[in-house]
Amino acid sequence: MRLRGAREAAAAQGALPRPTAWREDPYADALHRGRGPLFLRRSDGWLLPLEVERWCAAPDAADLGVLARCRGAVLDIGCGPGRLVAALAARGHRALGVDVSPAAVARTARVGGHALCRSVFEPLPGEGRWDTALLIDGNIGIGGDPAALLGRLGAVTGPAARVIVECLPLDVDECCEVRLDDGSGGLGAPFAWARVGARALRCHARSAGWELAEKWSVGGRVFAELSRRPQGPSPGG
Repeated sequence: MRLRGAREAAAAQGALPRPTAWREDPYADALHRGRGPLFLRRSDGWLLPLEVERWCAAPDAADLGVLARCRGAVLDIGCGPGRLVAALAARGHRALGVDVSPAAVARTARVGGHALCRSVFEPLPGEGRWDTALLIDGNIGIGGDPAALLGRLGAVTGPAARVIVECLPLDVDECCEVRLDDGSGGLGAPFAWARVGARALRCHARSAGWELAEKWSVGGRVFAELSRRPQGPSPGG
């Protein structure tokens, strides 16, 4: 299913797309272990390996480049086990992780970060005042509609905010239904997810009021920093 189809389905329901919570399921089990195997499984059987070990480790070189670009108060959407939130707190930032998984929130607290068990599409503390928002480890896919997600961040962040997004090193723009798979028969509930490359991200960003300020890659991972698009003069101004 293409992204347009996902947006139309959400509009028909009268609400923004909201991700299914990754509650006590293969994701929680993997975080408790600190390792995989863990996959995203598409309905056609396609599998995407998830990097649980990296998520549960200290920030790597690519992560450090992201942390260096964070300014002010930082909101990490889909914070997972909290490596970035904890690192930001250690650097003196006011940082909050948001994740729908209780296991992720608990692990974030254990490593020294603060996190809230909630969807980004629900009310959040400090709305309109966050200086930096993070969508790392593929979290631009949350909810299956990148434009809606970036639009939501436009309301959550402040007027001079930046959003740092990790996108795929591929020319891809798709939405599909996936499930978490532990590789041995354990499956989570289905949820909508998007896969977005840099070119598609630029388009989704523009439609949500953002523009590409910088793009870089480290160790095969690709990142983009988004800033708000300048507002044109008002009619008659």
